[in-house]
Order: sequence, then C-alpha cells, then structure tokens
Amino acid sequence: MGDWKVRITLLILTVVLSSCEKFEVRGFFAAYESVNERFLQSMDWNTSHGYSEIDVPQSTYAIHVMGDSHVGGTENLDRFLEDAGDEHAAAVVMVGDLTTGHEEDFRVFSEHLPSGDSLMYFAVAGNHDLFFDGWKHFYSIFGSSSYLFVVNTPGEKDLFICLDTGGGTLGNKQFDWFKKLLETERESYRYCTVFTHDNLLRLRPTTSTNPRVEEINALLDLFTRYQVDMVVNAHDHKRNTDILGNTTHIIMDALQDVNDEATYLKLSVNQEGMVYSFIGL
Repeated sequence: MGDWKVRITLLILTVVLSSCEKFEVRGFFAAYESVNERFLQSMDWNTSHGYSEIDVPQSTYAIHVMGDSHVGGTENLDRFLEDAGDEHAAAVVMVGDLTTGHEEDFRVFSEHLPSGDSLMYFAVAGNHDLFFDGWKHFYSIFGSSSYLFVVNTPGEKDLFICLDTGGGTLGNKQFDWFKKLLETERESYRYCTVFTHDNLLRLRPTTSTNPRVEEINALLDLFTRYQVDMVVNAHDHKRNTDILGNTTHIIMDALQDVNDEATYLKLSVNQEGMVYSFIGL
C-alpha cells in the first residue's frame, strides 16, 4: 500500500473513532465505556460492598500477583492459584488482561477461581479485558476495578490500591480519587503498594494504551510525595524492575500458557520491608 493510501486509511480511522464520543480508543479496538464511566461504576460497587480487610495472625505474610493470562488456556492460571493456596497466601492479585474480552473467556476464567473463603482474590481490568464489550463481563464477576484493600498484622496495617488503566489512562475522576486517598490515608499505613495493568515505564513501542506523559509525571510525583513503596504492572509481557526515588516499579512476565518463561510475582511482607521474587511455572 502506497504512503498516500496509508495516510488516508489512518485519517479515516482517526475521524471515525474520534467522532464516537462514547468510545475510548485503544490501538485498533474501542471499549463501550470511558474510563470515567468505569470508575463511577466501580465507586458504586465499592459503596455497596465496601473495601476488604484481611487479618493475618503474624507479622509476615505473602501476596501472589499475576497478569496477562489471556485465558484461553488455564494451565498456568491453575498452577498459580494452587501455589497461592498451598502457601497460604494472604491474597492473590490479578493485574489485567485476564482474558481476551470474549464472554466465553470470562466464563472459563470464573470457573477456575477459588471460593472467596479459601483464597482472597482481587483483580483490575486490562486493555484486552475491555475488548468485545468485555467490561460488563469483568464487572459481573469482579465488580470494581478501582478500589483498595488492607492487610492487618498484629502490629501494623498495609495499604494496597488497585487502579483501572485498561484504557491507558486513569482519567480525571480516578486520578483525583487516588490523589485524595494518598493525601488523607497514606500516613495511617506502614507500606503502600499500587497495582494496575498499564506499565508507566514502557519497555517497547506499542500501538495500545500508551500512557500520557503528563499523567506519568503527575503519578511519579504522587508516588514520591506520599512514599508509595511499590508499583506493580503487567501489559508488556516482559519482566523488568526499576527503582525511582523510594518506589520500586515492577513489570511482570505474561502468565499465559503459550509463554515458555511464564512467571508470577511473590511479595513477601515483614517488618523489615517488602521482598519480591519471580516464581517460574
């Protein structure tokens, strides 16, 4: 295709997609809900259900984290959940792209989840979870994608914040909520960890969910100002760790079955700090 045809095609795509104010564009796909609409639905869910608090009997506990399972296949998902159960993890966190967005994939994923009594689990939406009208299926299974949970030890309490960046941005409403949460609540907790799908420190060029530079700068400022200890992402399918100021930024490998080097993240929390390790499957 000649350069002029490429330019015309891109122009048509831009005009068509940008004219649909109801859609939030991600690469060559679009979701039916904007990030602000998803956030407001999440807040409604939080109001009805409240935030979770997990009480652990000792000062040391673990949280297991995975992302990009892209179900389809469930072998690695089952092994991840089995490991967490066998090791009596305080909770598991699933940071997006759990499915391809299809209703059938959400159904399969939900069938493999443990009962809430046996293992606490938390999820945030990734960009693939929003494809094909996927948000309504995510919401029906997990509810909110913007929320917090707390782990209480005998002497301390730790704050974990889950954010929806499935569309590449927090949006103004979620950003304001996150900022206010840090302003009013952070000092009451020992450690603060943020989980979200889209990685702020991008490792490779991509056509989807590229974070906005202004938003990245604002978030990095909040992480520093309010001493966020750790930010955990997925999305890039390539493991990476960096430290900026007092914050450790972690990008995880993809858990999907076709990844021969699939790993998940184990966070071990104690009085000395948070130690992370990547566990191969």
